[in-house]
Amino acid sequence: MIYPLIFIILFICELLYFRIADRFIIIDKPNERSSHTKITLRGGGVVFYIGVLLYFLLNGFQYAWFFIGLTLIACISFADDIRPQSSRLRLIIHFMAMLLLFYQWNLLSIPWYFTILALITCAGIINAYNFMDGINGITGGYSFVLIVTFWYINDYQIAFVDIDLIYFVALSLIVFNFFNFRKKAKCFAGDVGAMSIAFIILFLLGLLIMRTRDFSYILLLAIYGVDTVLTIIHRLMLKENIFDAHRKHAYQIMANELKIPHILVSSIYMILQALIVVGQFVFSDYKWLYTVMVLIVLSIGYVFFMKKYFYLHLQKSLSCN
Repeated sequence: MIYPLIFIILFICELLYFRIADRFIIIDKPNERSSHTKITLRGGGVVFYIGVLLYFLLNGFQYAWFFIGLTLIACISFADDIRPQSSRLRLIIHFMAMLLLFYQWNLLSIPWYFTILALITCAGIINAYNFMDGINGITGGYSFVLIVTFWYINDYQIAFVDIDLIYFVALSLIVFNFFNFRKKAKCFAGDVGAMSIAFIILFLLGLLIMRTRDFSYILLLAIYGVDTVLTIIHRLMLKENIFDAHRKHAYQIMANELKIPHILVSSIYMILQALIVVGQFVFSDYKWLYTVMVLIVLSIGYVFFMKKYFYLHLQKSLSCN
């Protein structure tokens, strides 16, 4: 079988990237807003792009428009990992990639105002995924839960994508998690990793929704979505600039103020999302009621968590100032 060979190639590519990152000092330095304390190599998530590249080359150049869009996202994100790029340039590239993704989905035939709404929504999802990449294991672990879910749906419920794409992405996640899902991470995903895997997840989710016409599959992003949206609302209530870096996500407070180990926090997010997925399958006859109930319960849980523990973040911020 080809998959063990692909795994070895991806593993070697990751090790080679470490040497490149070390040579050119592509690193993540801790600061007052970081959830880590040691200098660590940045950009290890480039392996996600390499996984899709291998799939593209070995499987007849399938999903070409998606791959071109992913290439744009990966390139601008990697450039941003090396040296900060202008927000205008990043926004233009992201929208170009989104339009290519829509073309792959055959979505550009919809009215222009729906296209604009879809652009804003998808760009928001990708950037939210990037915002959630702050502690060891969370991006790789959470994404692996989603990839396993896509595999199950594709194999046992409804075929919506070439299964090889799922396998290649899964292998890249296993390689990345080997170096990141640990107490002392060898590397971080970087923008290139977080943005790339977000684009891949969004592509698969869009294909699934287009194939089934079932928007309740948005629950696959329930944990990330609730944490991100409610954190943005919270920061708006605090009259903060939501585009500034911060440490106010629930997972950040768990890791930084409550001192819960990164791997445990990431595991909690993974398990919660996995349980939501299982519930989605079990209560498939009541999918919309289940969707609403899950979002309500998660939102209430978030609010209670913040009411109980957010003061710790405020105390820490005051002591630092």
